[in-house]
Amino acid sequence: MNENEKDVKIENEDELFVPITQDMIQSEKIIAPRYSYWKSVFRIFFKKKINIFLIAVFVLIFLVAFIVPIFAPYNYKENVTILSSQNLDPVQALKFFSDKPECGPSIKWILGTGPYGNSIFYGIISSARTSLLLSVICAAINMTIGIILGAVWGYSKKFDSVMLVIYNIIANIPYILLITVLVYVVGAGFWSFIFALTVTGWLSIAYFFRTQVMIIRDREYSLASRCLGTPIPRMVSKNILPFLTSVIVTLLATELPAYISSEVYLSFLGIGLSADVPSLGRMISQAQAAFMVYPWEFWPPVAVAAAITIILYLLGQNLADASDPRTHM
Repeated sequence: MNENEKDVKIENEDELFVPITQDMIQSEKIIAPRYSYWKSVFRIFFKKKINIFLIAVFVLIFLVAFIVPIFAPYNYKENVTILSSQNLDPVQALKFFSDKPECGPSIKWILGTGPYGNSIFYGIISSARTSLLLSVICAAINMTIGIILGAVWGYSKKFDSVMLVIYNIIANIPYILLITVLVYVVGAGFWSFIFALTVTGWLSIAYFFRTQVMIIRDREYSLASRCLGTPIPRMVSKNILPFLTSVIVTLLATELPAYISSEVYLSFLGIGLSADVPSLGRMISQAQAAFMVYPWEFWPPVAVAAAITIILYLLGQNLADASDPRTHM
């Protein structure tokens, strides 16, 4: 190395050290990468390839359930007068309706026919639409009311004393008995069934959040906010709920498939939706008596109900794990 190269190297090394001024604002700045909570959540969530596959399957089921009935409405009594069209397996149904000039071959009969000559394939699609709507509406109502009241319940001692009495009374009533009474009183329609599931369904969610809020409300920053005179609604919205994001997502992950399971179970028992509302539970209930003789009527709705429930549960659990800040390392 010659003398000129040595001089250049020394000059470059000297440039690494730059004098700083006594600037108070600059001295408080921390050089660190910007952190976005939700960006980190979705980065962790989509890192698992199984989540992409589950989302694709769920979106496909969702689109089919909500688009197909618009162009092909389902009528479970459309062939009730044609006795030869009832309880046909897929091969027999495709052959039977392809021989009719007015019908022709159609994907409509790919899963066979039911006890009224109805299309099982169209019935499952319409029933899946009912189950998805029911779960989303019930979860939205119960989660919204439960989170808001639960947050206030855990912070206000006066409200706590009143709500504990209400909770202890309602919690001791068997859930199935309560739903049965409400269905018989208000009717068995779609909105009546939603009312029966939500009139007290938010109470257990609120009680759960009461416990979570009581854990956080006595931390140092909450006590400091209380001493400074911060209103309770602002303390709840700024100090409490942001720290419960992962808890909310975890609870939502269990609530969505739970309502689908409740609908299937209650309709199977005959206390769910009315007969004119397509339902996976009702299809299973109608087919279970003769599922050994006509298995094509029983297993497809069971498989779809199980698939929707499992997909929603797995997606919710994986999203709950990704929403935990401890995984954002």
